Amino acid sequence: MNVIITARKFKARESLKEFINDEVKSLIKFNDDIMSAEVILSFQNSHESIKKAEITLHIPKQTLVATFDSDDFTKSVSAAVDKLSRQLKTFKSKKISRAKWLR
Repeated sequence: MNVIITARKFKARESLKEFINDEVKSLIKFNDDIMSAEVILSFQNSHESIKKAEITLHIPKQTLVATFDSDDFTKSVSAAVDKLSRQLKTFKSKKISRAKWLR
């Protein structure tokens, strides 16, 4: 799986990039067909520093997207990965039920 990390308006540290790679690659246990993942990190400098992670997964015939805002990039990435894991589980169950229906 190819993981593309984009940091907007800042430069991401290597430790953060490694964390993101590990988290995103953990999604393979839910679906082996994941072709690529795009991770976009950005932050808004208002009264509170809001850090946003947006993850887009490309699987055959489908694109899944999850975003999350928090005060830390690791929290944002972990929460977005949790959302994607739920989406992948739902996608798999729909795929299985459809295959049973077509038999």
